[in-house]
Amino acid sequence: MTRKERYQYILNYFRQQMPEVQTELEFGSVFQLLVAVILSAQCTDKRINQVTPELFRHFPDAKTMATAEADDVLEYIKSVSYPNAKADHLIKMARMLVERHNGEVPEDMNQLLDLPGVGRKTANVIQSVAFGKSAMAVDTHVFRVSHRLGLVSPKADTPYKVEQELVRNIPAEDIPHAHHWLLLHGRYVCTSRRPHCEKCDLQPVCPGKTVAHI
Repeated sequence: MTRKERYQYILNYFRQQMPEVQTELEFGSVFQLLVAVILSAQCTDKRINQVTPELFRHFPDAKTMATAEADDVLEYIKSVSYPNAKADHLIKMARMLVERHNGEVPEDMNQLLDLPGVGRKTANVIQSVAFGKSAMAVDTHVFRVSHRLGLVSPKADTPYKVEQELVRNIPAEDIPHAHHWLLLHGRYVCTSRRPHCEKCDLQPVCPGKTVAHI
């Protein structure tokens, strides 16, 4: 099977099984989405959804968060990974939004990347989820599943290289969904340590034993 055929099979499967898909993070605005994505780095969405309601009750937007100190935010996010660093990033990010963007989250990729705590994956999530752009965010799940399913070459050994290969091969209109398709497949089926191959409907096109589990 060629890689093109594999892409076609896998994309058709997801289009049929998950025609409507969205992030599992809970938020009420683009700013709150940005905060949740920053917090979710090396942490589960379930955990983030447990802490953000109270955090957003006190700091619902950039302007209110910008007036706080890192310790004020830390109080609500102590249970997430790297809470001190994330609290510091959130305060600095909110202040920059107020100073440069009137408290609004920008659409521009470079402006997003200028924000403290925002890397390429986070910026792509914001562009895709909030603004509907054809941006492919590559987290650990997307990276792993892309390799296991043979969607990318072994040479794609960084998230950016995986992003580039996926974007080249996935139709632009599918890209906003494809991130979630691959992420959710990795989160619930093609898991890291013990993938549930017995309940995976993509077995017919999965390289399986010929591709090392990453």
